[in-house]
Amino acid sequence: MDESSASAEPAHETARDPGRVHWMELLFDLVFVAFVGQLARGIHGNPGWSEFGTYVLLFFPAWWAWVNIASVVNLLPRLSSRALGVAMLAAMASAGVMAAAAPAAFGERAWAFSLANVAMRIVLLVLWLHQHREHSDEAPWRIWIYNCGTAALWLVASFLPFQAAVVLWAAAIVIEAGMAFLGGRLWPERGISGINIEHASERLGLFVVIVLGESVFTIVTEASDDWGASAGLVAALGFLIVAILGWAFFQYGTGAMTAGLERLQARADFAGILQTTLFLPFLLVIGVTAIAGAIATAIPDPFGHLPLGSGISLGGGIALFYGCNAIVTVRYGRSPRSVLPWALPSVVLAVTLIPVSTVVSGTVLLAMAVFLLLAVTGYVELQRRRHRRCASVPPPLMPLG
Repeated sequence: MDESSASAEPAHETARDPGRVHWMELLFDLVFVAFVGQLARGIHGNPGWSEFGTYVLLFFPAWWAWVNIASVVNLLPRLSSRALGVAMLAAMASAGVMAAAAPAAFGERAWAFSLANVAMRIVLLVLWLHQHREHSDEAPWRIWIYNCGTAALWLVASFLPFQAAVVLWAAAIVIEAGMAFLGGRLWPERGISGINIEHASERLGLFVVIVLGESVFTIVTEASDDWGASAGLVAALGFLIVAILGWAFFQYGTGAMTAGLERLQARADFAGILQTTLFLPFLLVIGVTAIAGAIATAIPDPFGHLPLGSGISLGGGIALFYGCNAIVTVRYGRSPRSVLPWALPSVVLAVTLIPVSTVVSGTVLLAMAVFLLLAVTGYVELQRRRHRRCASVPPPLMPLG
């Protein structure tokens, strides 16, 4: 290497591109998808309210940790790639323990699940303090309460029986969610001004890619275990369902998501940003995972009725998917009149699949679901083409799907 080229190299590592998702963030997301896969096993077959409740209650702490990591990284545009990598590796270790403990987190592994959440909040504490140092001269008491205070609750929970520990889990999550909501109400400019919309949209979109990929993996695994023409047909129908959901999300949703978040940011609607990036996507991911569970249940028995629990997973999952899309679309500024023509029939027909699942085979039920999704997608596509010829009227996009 000659002297001129050596002098042209930077003296130190430069900050990453704040508008793009870093590779280490994607690696971190893979651990969370493993967590989702661990929990999703509990809603295969014929899940009841206990199984559904366990899935939601265990997934929300992990989801909340994910959105906190995503949020603080978004607000640290000058964080170097090396520092980000170290933080992501530490967070991955914590999330990995959470995933490993998840199957028995309501039992003998509750202590491990608690300690993993303590470690995650220590990582978040360091990142939020770093973010605070760059943007404020005030005492960071809210950060210490938000992370260190709730970490103490998780730590105490690790020494308690599960029945008592779960109360502290809930208290920690309520404190964090309440402080995030209250902060948005009292100090909206602190959260709004620094948000990178491009990074936030890409971050959520890539996470959904991985969740959809986990659904495809579940279908392929079941088809491999039950090899045959009938099982292959059900797997193909299941793949179509996941593919159509992905098509809707990425063909119609990503651009509308960016534009919608920009509108919320422009009017300092912090509550709207929280709802459309933190809470509603949680329900969407729950819906997609439930759909995958129902498909996996149908593959081994193509001509039998789906158990009622799987019927609820399929119909309820589709209803959650489109219901969340409808709410997000309205929060982004579209009128309910432009949303109801596709949202109301989608949700109602999806819910109708639940009782229908008790009288038709799994193959027929999945075919009906494919027809429903194709009909909704076709309607939206026709509306988009129609409104291209009338640019003054916005098309009824589905921001999250």
